[in-house]
Amino acid sequence: MKKILIVDDSPTERHFLGELLTKNGFQIITLESGEEAVARTKEIMPDLILMDVVMPGMNGFQATRTITRDEATKNIPIIMCTSKNQETDMVWAKRQGATEYVVKPVDPQELLNKIASL
Repeated sequence: MKKILIVDDSPTERHFLGELLTKNGFQIITLESGEEAVARTKEIMPDLILMDVVMPGMNGFQATRTITRDEATKNIPIIMCTSKNQETDMVWAKRQGATEYVVKPVDPQELLNKIASL
């Protein structure tokens, strides 16, 4: 069973993604901020991170960059899940170390397909 870390400041998004992934056999851990993600990723060591972009404080781009630049966590794939749907945002996410990018509202099958491909 894959352990997936969901990082999103929206309780609604955390619940939606958590329900979807739990129903599909994944173990879920949720955090509310980029700071929490950076502080706890080494402890949690998830198989995958779903990262929101727009969050108060440290945004998802910053958290992704920090996690992917750390020797201990650099190989954890990160899927950005965000309402920012501009091509420049997608390119920037990849430059920060994101593996994949999905636009909210998240299409459940698209997300599950991307997870399966990693």
